[in-house]
Amino acid sequence: MIITLLTGKTSKIKERIKLLTGLDLKVTVSTRSKKMNLKIDSKNKTPSLSIPKFCSEKKAIDFVVKNLTWINEKMEGLVSGKKFTDGDNLSLFGQELILKHSPKARSGVHLEGDFLVVSGEAAFIHRRTMDFIKKMARIKFYDLSKIKAEEVDCQVNNVVIKDTKTRWGSCSSKGNLNYNWRIALAPYFVFEYLVCHEVAHLKHQDHSEDFWKTVAKLTPYHQQGKAWLKQHGKTLYLYE
Repeated sequence: MIITLLTGKTSKIKERIKLLTGLDLKVTVSTRSKKMNLKIDSKNKTPSLSIPKFCSEKKAIDFVVKNLTWINEKMEGLVSGKKFTDGDNLSLFGQELILKHSPKARSGVHLEGDFLVVSGEAAFIHRRTMDFIKKMARIKFYDLSKIKAEEVDCQVNNVVIKDTKTRWGSCSSKGNLNYNWRIALAPYFVFEYLVCHEVAHLKHQDHSEDFWKTVAKLTPYHQQGKAWLKQHGKTLYLYE
């Protein structure tokens, strides 16, 4: 009877946590421990919560929510070298797409409605998709950078798409703007924010109050974009 009650309790906690956070968390009851314990199963790549026998559902759920950032960071640390594969759902400059491998389609990669169609052998899906995104990014970043620069009476000399692991973008004193290709996978407002951030550096080569006023002038999404990158930016770096 006690085992049945405990099983029902852990199931309720698990379902509630998944509803609140999206986490598929394993919940177990420890008859010996008096404290709750969170750990990450590196083999199965799943988070696990152990709770004392008389721990309340609310206390367990609050504990997980309080430690959600830690869980996400640990989970992200288990994943590296993420690749584009057939059937992936991805956002490309704000457009939600499904990656579709079509071996006999016309060569290369192309957009077809809500699909990003990749031709050729399966082994080349990742590389071809990444090359397509970089090519598209070069156009998108250049066009928006030029438009935003004109709004603050500045000029863009050149735009380069880079594969960096430490910076989202940069601006040189010569008017050259560099952008990380992975930003193409973020929501559109993040893309717009980054462009406006780097364009503002054409006018102010610092992060002074005047710089941030310029960013705010160029986009109403500067705070949301900055916050999104701080919270979710690491997920973009998972792509090789």
